[in-house]
This record gives sequence, structure tokens and C-alpha cells, in this order.
Amino acid sequence: MVREETASPSVAIEVNNLSFYYGASQALFDISISIPERQVTALIGPSGCGKSTFLRTLNRMNDIIDGTKVEGDILINKANIYRDKIDVVNLRKRVGMVFQKSNPFPKSIFENIAYGPRIHGIKDKEKLGELVKQSLQQAGLWEEVKDRLDNNAVGLSGGQQQRLCIARALAVQPEILLMDEPASALDPKSTARVEELIDELKTKYTIVIVTHNMQQAARVSDRTAFFYEGRLVEFGKTNRLFTNPKEKQTEDYITGRFG
Repeated sequence: MVREETASPSVAIEVNNLSFYYGASQALFDISISIPERQVTALIGPSGCGKSTFLRTLNRMNDIIDGTKVEGDILINKANIYRDKIDVVNLRKRVGMVFQKSNPFPKSIFENIAYGPRIHGIKDKEKLGELVKQSLQQAGLWEEVKDRLDNNAVGLSGGQQQRLCIARALAVQPEILLMDEPASALDPKSTARVEELIDELKTKYTIVIVTHNMQQAARVSDRTAFFYEGRLVEFGKTNRLFTNPKEKQTEDYITGRFG
């Protein structure tokens, strides 16, 4: 069991003894971690190490896959999201997700952002308009699209589409934002903009990001968790973990001896 070396300022997500199975195949082994509120926690490790699987357990996205099984506890606001009678739709409103590949709906920019709030009962046109503007501003996209909100979102550039997807996640006013390699398909300029955005958003949201890019993890995160073969090897403040890792396995991965 791995715990961080110092207490977190305030815990947003408490994970205790989490194991996860795809059918008979075990993908996560006894993960325990306390994810702090309003900080960026990066999940790093080689391909297939379980970091994306772990990320998806935090809003039960893995539920859509047949034959999966979860053991252990995940507490958000002290409620166990697997054991208690949790409304999964509401959970995913509170714990939003941005995927690796931008996936705008083939609708207008406005409708992409307004879709989630409408699903959750907001019908007032003025209120929707305010939410759309606010979400696009938070995603750093408003000035670029404010005069073409009726245009199809598919016509945006790759970097703009990914910021649109971030705005769409923010529109339902989540507490936590999960990001699964949000910049891996972007050019360097768009990547830098998304990283700036992550830094701005952490003042209001708890962010958990999966990244293959260790330099990105070092730039954007406050804390880093290193996963290997479905196990959490080490978790700590990013500066310490990258400069003075406690585990040899972590050091070997960070210095490029494997990966």
C-alpha cells in the first residue's frame, strides 16, 4: 500500500484497497491513494500499467464494459461511489471527463456546450446562454468563437475542439475534472494552451490527469502517482518524485531505463 509522505491539505477523493478486474483478468491491485482538492494530480507509467483504468473508476466509466468487477472503496465527499446508492448520472455530472481524442458533437458550438445543462434540467434560454459563455471563457475559447456560436463544432481546429470538450465538461459545473491524455493528439502550441488552462482551472476544480509525457506531468501537476503493472508504486509531490524518488522502479522509469 502506498501513501503520500505528507498529509494532503484537503482530500477530494479517497481510494482504499481498490482492485479492478476485466473478467478474470486483474488490471488494478490494491490501490490506496488520497487525491487532494483543487490541485492537479498526474498519473504516469508505461502503456498498459492501469492508469487510464484507474482514472475511469473515479466516475464509474468502466461500468459500461461488460464483465468488470470492483473491490475496495472510492469515497467522494465521504460517500462511497460503489457501495452507496449512487446516481451514476449525477456522479458523472460531479466528476467530469475529457478524453484523449476530442469528440465534439456534430452540432453547433452553442449546442455542444448547452447539451449537458439541458440534460440536467436547465431549459431557460438566458441561463443556458450564460453557462455557454462562462464555460467557453473558462476554457479560454470564448474570444475565438463568440461570433460563430451557430457554426458546427466539427469545423474547429484540433486544439479548439479539445478546449471545446473541456468547456462542455465544465458546463455542468463539476467538482472534479478527469483528463485522459488531453493533449496527446495536439500540436505543441495547442498543448501549451491546454497546459495553461489546466493551471488556471485548478483554482476551482480538482484535476486528475493521465499523461505519457513526463515533462508535461512535471509542468502541470502538484502531485504525481507512478503506476506499474496495475500497482501504485509511488505517490508524492511532483518536484520530490521527479528529483528524489523513493523507489528504484520510479527512478528507472523517470530516467528512461524502461517504459
